[in-house]
Amino acid sequence: MADDRLKAPGTGRPAWPATELGARTVSGIVLGLLVLGATLNGGWIFAVVWFLAGLAVVGEWLAITRTAPHRPLLAIAGLVLLGVVAGSRLPVSTAWLAAATVLGLVLLALLARPASGRIWAPASLACALVVALVPVLLRDDPRIGLAGPLWLFGVVWTTDIAAYFTGRSLGGPKLWPAVSPKKTWSGFCGGLVGATIVGGAVAAGARHLGATEALSLPLACALSALASVMSQGGDLAESALKRAYGAKDSGRLIPGHGGVMDRLDGFFAVALLAGLLLVGLTLTGQP
Repeated sequence: MADDRLKAPGTGRPAWPATELGARTVSGIVLGLLVLGATLNGGWIFAVVWFLAGLAVVGEWLAITRTAPHRPLLAIAGLVLLGVVAGSRLPVSTAWLAAATVLGLVLLALLARPASGRIWAPASLACALVVALVPVLLRDDPRIGLAGPLWLFGVVWTTDIAAYFTGRSLGGPKLWPAVSPKKTWSGFCGGLVGATIVGGAVAAGARHLGATEALSLPLACALSALASVMSQGGDLAESALKRAYGAKDSGRLIPGHGGVMDRLDGFFAVALLAGLLLVGLTLTGQP
């Protein structure tokens, strides 16, 4: 009876919300609205959202790679994540935050098993720190503010959506069939073009609204194109990791998408790029 209710009347086929695309669309819209709401609010709500996302990444990474002991490692990583994300918004010395990060990475490497876990456990925390910390630092930076996270979301989401629909519509040669059999070069190009346009539009909008630190349109488009390539590279890297361990998805938390890592693989790569740019601004003493 329950299954019948999920079928389109008179067709015997699943109703649209029950299809993979339907579930993917609905859950994507809900998550997008929640993230955008937190982004507009900023502050501690935004920081908590990304702390939880980072914690989920660690948990899924440890599960995929079968790294043990799971709970102690997750607890250590969670404490480091909490300390660093909270410390980034408090008057805490950068040296102390760096020391806490290094200590956490070392502890994870010492406690993890099997031998491969000594690499995967610290790697999971490093990845989670990028995911959890960079959006918060961008949002809190007075030179960047709201435009930073919106650029991240715009580039990553557009890359994913444009690549998905372009690849489904045009098909063609596979991008890397040994790792991700469904991805095509047409999808790659569609994602690249879409992200370049949206990333440039975000920068142009920020400048129009008076953000004097906003990137020029040519530079914003160039960075957006690079970010799109990195986003798709991050997606492929996670696919390779899952394939190496025989996992289809990183988890089951998000209907139609899988786990949190499945949604943040490309985001991690673009956040890493944004973080490096932010460090560059800081080191060069940009006002």
